[in-house]
Amino acid sequence: MIADAETAGFIAPMQLNSPARNVSLFWCSLAAADDTSAFVVEWLSAAERARMQRFGSETLRKRYIIGRASLRWLLAQALGLSPASVAIERGANGRPQLAERNGIDFNVSHTADVALIGMAHGARVGVDVERDDRVIQANGLARRILTGREIADLPADGDALRRRILRLWTCKEALSKATGDAMGAPFRRLDVTVEPALALAGGPPPYDARDFALLTATVPDGYLGTVALWHPRNAADANWPLG
Repeated sequence: MIADAETAGFIAPMQLNSPARNVSLFWCSLAAADDTSAFVVEWLSAAERARMQRFGSETLRKRYIIGRASLRWLLAQALGLSPASVAIERGANGRPQLAERNGIDFNVSHTADVALIGMAHGARVGVDVERDDRVIQANGLARRILTGREIADLPADGDALRRRILRLWTCKEALSKATGDAMGAPFRRLDVTVEPALALAGGPPPYDARDFALLTATVPDGYLGTVALWHPRNAADANWPLG
């Protein structure tokens, strides 16, 4: 199967440096030739193909196909299965997870035509990636997602200000994707420090600072990436066995 995929032009995701012992990160280009996406679409489930059809353009459909196929390829390598045999279901809050709960968790973040894929053992993982030249409305975004302390600590310089807000945004997105809260997370109550290292300083339940680690992802030049690991002391909080 994999040899056939290589013949069809499928490019396996590139493994990145790991930020922690139990985490693997992968970089994926979502650009592919028509015949490649036509081949790997066969790996997708019926539900994934139905979702693919809801995208409004052929470009977005192809990006979804390649991203999902790449995720399935990585999970298949870890599980000793074919990509089409990997059973993915939606758990609490619709967060994707493996149907066979074997201690492996995963998360994916997209920006334009690239994706960052994270896999973790024994923890819930969230990842987020952004272009580091992304133009933002700094003041408006800061008011919507930052705590008072974070705003007080923002640098005055325009580009440094923009990059700090983007870094904090990737941190909060990664945290919210680890819990499954996604855009429903209480971003303005998640207090994140960036110096001397990334860390969650505090937040409302379940965002107990003792249960989370924030890590910088070493991604290609031109991007910012962050990884959040959630090790809840009460595993029931995660709706997922961590063994």
